[in-house]
Amino acid sequence: MRIKYTTIIVKDMGESVRFYTEVMGFAVESRHDLGPAGTITLLRGKGETLVELIENPVDGPGLYSVGMEVEDMDATVEQLRSKGARITMEPRPITVGTLAFIEDPNGARIALIQHH
Repeated sequence: MRIKYTTIIVKDMGESVRFYTEVMGFAVESRHDLGPAGTITLLRGKGETLVELIENPVDGPGLYSVGMEVEDMDATVEQLRSKGARITMEPRPITVGTLAFIEDPNGARIALIQHH
């Protein structure tokens, strides 16, 4: 497992993108329009880890989750479950692969993602 991205829910995508590019020095990797569900902007700094900004009508602003890339979703989820991890969303297909969520003991969300 390795950290792939950190997801932040934003209240104003334009303002947030300006901050991360002009102030923090990140570059826009890609943008995704989800229609009424919102928008996603992926930003890259140095290295491989991304910052994912999401603006949507549902979630309030703030840190949403840390995304961990996994090689084998089913094996990883079963291993984590056997060690007592709280699975908050069972694996489900998404556009780019498979996604599941677990929580750490403090309630922090950890997204597990296996890309195609």
